[in-house]
Formats: sequence, C-alpha cells, structure tokens
Amino acid sequence: MKTLFESQAPRPLADRLRPAVLGEVVGQSHILNPDGPMGRMLTGGRLASVILWGPPGTGKTTIARLIAEHTNLHFEPLSAVFSGVADLRKVFDAAKSRREAGRGTLLFVDEIHRFNRAQQDGFLPYVENGMVTLVGATTENPSFELNAALLSRCQVLVLNRLDDKALDEILIRAEELENKILPLSDESRAALRAMADGDGRYLLNMAEELFTLPSEPCLDIQRLTEAVQRRMPLYDKSQEAHYNLISALHKSLRGSDTDAALYWLARMLAGGEDPHYIARRLVRFASEDIGLADPNALPQSIAAWEAYERLGSFEGELAIVQCVIYLATAPKSNAAYEAMKAATKEARETGSLAPPKHLLNAPTSLMKDLGYGKDYQYDHDAEDGFSGQDYFPDEMKRHDFYRPEGKGFEKEIVKRLDYWHQLRDKKAS
Repeated sequence: MKTLFESQAPRPLADRLRPAVLGEVVGQSHILNPDGPMGRMLTGGRLASVILWGPPGTGKTTIARLIAEHTNLHFEPLSAVFSGVADLRKVFDAAKSRREAGRGTLLFVDEIHRFNRAQQDGFLPYVENGMVTLVGATTENPSFELNAALLSRCQVLVLNRLDDKALDEILIRAEELENKILPLSDESRAALRAMADGDGRYLLNMAEELFTLPSEPCLDIQRLTEAVQRRMPLYDKSQEAHYNLISALHKSLRGSDTDAALYWLARMLAGGEDPHYIARRLVRFASEDIGLADPNALPQSIAAWEAYERLGSFEGELAIVQCVIYLATAPKSNAAYEAMKAATKEARETGSLAPPKHLLNAPTSLMKDLGYGKDYQYDHDAEDGFSGQDYFPDEMKRHDFYRPEGKGFEKEIVKRLDYWHQLRDKKAS
C-alpha cells in the first residue's frame, strides 16, 4: 500500500501506463489468449512454473505481476542481479510460512539467467514441492543459460518483440492518459516506433520526452531524431543474437540473396561485431558453400580480410561489403564440403588401414625387403602422365567422395574427372 507522499511522487510514463489486467497486455496474445499456454493454465485454475523468454520491454514483469493477482498468489519479486543465496533463503522461509497460513507464493525472478548454476539448483526442491511457483524472466536463450534440471520443471514461454501494431496501440494509450497528441507527422510517428526496436518501455520513455514539447509544429524525422536519442541495436557479441545474425548472413549468402546478406552484415556491424570475425566466417563460407564452383571465391574472401587488416574501420569495411556481394552472386556448390564429410566418415569406419606398399618410401634395405615401394609406377613416365594405379588401401574398394554437380567452374572439373576416370578404366581393362 502506497503512503500519502509516495502516491504523490512522480512516476515515469511507462510505470503509469502498466496494464491493470492481462487483457490489456499488447503483443503477447499467442500465450495469453484462452487457447494460449498461459491462458489455458489460468482458465483451468492451475499454474505451472514458467520461464518468460523475450526481448526487453515486451511485458515480462507486468505479466508475472498480473498472473499473481489473477491467481491470488503473493507476488514476491527478486532480481538476480542484486540477490544472492541469503536473499533466496529469506524468500523461501517466507514462502513456507505463507503456505502454512494457506496462501501460495509466486516468485518472480528477473534476469534469472544471472544466477549461477549452484544458485539455480537451489530453486529445485522448492519448485518441485510447490512451495513457490517460479516465474523467471530472461532475455537470453534458456537452453544456453539455465540448468537442464530447472528447465525440466518449467515451461518456457516465448514473448514476441512488439510489432508495429502493438507499439502504436501503446502510443494511443499514452496519448489518452496524457490527454495530448504527440507532435509527430505520420512519417515521424512511424520512425519513432522503428527507433523503439520492439521495446515498449523504451518507446514510452521517448514519448514522455516528446510530451514535453509543444503540440505544434509536428516534428519531421530529422527533428524527431534530434529530440530523442536513437537506441543502439540489441546485439550482444557473446550471446544468442551473435549466433542468430551470423547464421542469417551465412544462409542469405547460401541462398544467393545479395540484398538480405548486406542487411544482416549491416546489422552485425551496427551492433559492434568485430569485422575480423565476419571476415573469417566469409572465408569459411567460400570453401563450404562455393568451393570450386568459383575458385576465385576463396582468394576474394582472403583478400577482403587482408584489406580490412590494412585499412581498419571504417574504410576497410567496404572490402568486406564487396566480398559479401561477390560471394552472394557466385555459383554455389558444397561438393568439396560433402566430399570431406564422406571421406571422414569412411576414414573413421575403416580404422587404421595401411597404405598399399607400392606407395611407401623405402629409405632402408629392410623396408625394401618388406616390399615398400615395390611396383610403384612413376606417373610422369607413364603414357598420358597417368599410371592408373590404385591409391586406396588394399583392403578397401574405391570410393567417389567428390561429386561435383557441374555448377560454375565445376563444369570444367567434371570434364577433368571424366577424363581421368576413362583413363583409369582403360588402364584396368
């Protein structure tokens, strides 16, 4: 219960506009609707422990608080950033006393991924025996950040980044609460939503600044940018966004979508990704997904890496852009990649088969007596420069690991392989 003075203290717009019931939460109907997982729990009068996983400003804390009100559970908020084992012990002791009095506890742990493995294990007995209903909130992938034992006792609910419609609904509610229209043109209003990047809290923080301005004139995009600070893109080089964006770049290149590849490259650079990392991945892509369909792809990617090394940012980043365009437009083939996988599989299955003796050097008389190097045919002395000898182990049949599909320069390689195959068959007959 708020005191007289507390109720008169200024509160941020985002706090004053918090939804009062679950039906007012925007953008998360897929979990809150009657046919959604949380909706079904509440309708059925049962509430399991859950992990709310989603970007900042999507309603995780609000949803947890409203669930507690809906189920008449005591709401116990805790931040993993500021709490330790002693705080958890107090919470669990209070929950035990509350349970003895006939009331349950909803323990909301914000940033739950910040707890270490031992601290996470400390939740297990209390979640398992129902002492607390745990609602954890995290912006990080629970698969990577939370113990498997804890995850097995919770249902993971994924919250969506707020879309344009949800963000506009928030702005409309803010205007109704303030009884004032934001001084924005349609274009700058759309730009404001884009600046929020799916974060409802950040959107309201910007709107609160704009409400202090006169209603006229309306701000254009340039003046809007001057009035509010654009947020940095959500990107943590050590977390899931790092892997998601490099995956998007790699797959866009593989799909020969030049423009999409440039977009994901720009996203990574704007987020502060190390261009050296991107350059290294482009070299890998050139070998894995282009290979000999375009033999210039690998030199191009290495050249781009070296150009960046010499120029640094920001001049050197153009070399990476050029490389991305080249790789995206090049013919694609994973024949070399598949050949190595097949050869590796065969190598593991065949164990330690020795090379045939005619391939072995014989630097000592003993090795010559054992047949090392016997009957080896020097290809340069053979007709057509090709002896046709078998270079696989004696106990192993021949395999065609490399099977180019004839894309780009591979058309020429197919001709070369066919030539050698024909010569080999001729020598064998």
